[in-house]
Amino acid sequence: MAIALVDGEYSDAEDRLIQQYAQALQCEADIMNQIRANLGTRPEAHPDVLAPLKNWLDGMAIQDARIARTLCHLIPSQCPFERDVVLFGKKVAHIPAMCKINPLYDQLMGLRFRALSYLADECREDVSEFC
Repeated sequence: MAIALVDGEYSDAEDRLIQQYAQALQCEADIMNQIRANLGTRPEAHPDVLAPLKNWLDGMAIQDARIARTLCHLIPSQCPFERDVVLFGKKVAHIPAMCKINPLYDQLMGLRFRALSYLADECREDVSEFC
């Protein structure tokens, strides 16, 4: 169910698929119904518990070249690729691109961009090694 909520939505199609998995795994129906009732089916029914962290990352100012370089090394410049999970020759799951799974992806990309901008504009460094 957590994977179904990655994009912020819990659709009817995802719910039907999760019901099929629950039946196949013999999960108790009342537990699944309780979880489903707590989730709702509208994205606005799910509060953004990461909002404070997102705001903090968005507001973080880069003022140190060492920190900027470290951030540029740690935060990848491209979204890691997506893949299918195959078991016994059959596709059992699809893992979307990591940028779609990570709820802080936009904030991290913004932080990396601010670090690159600081190095290029303020420190007058060549940032091509980070691209």
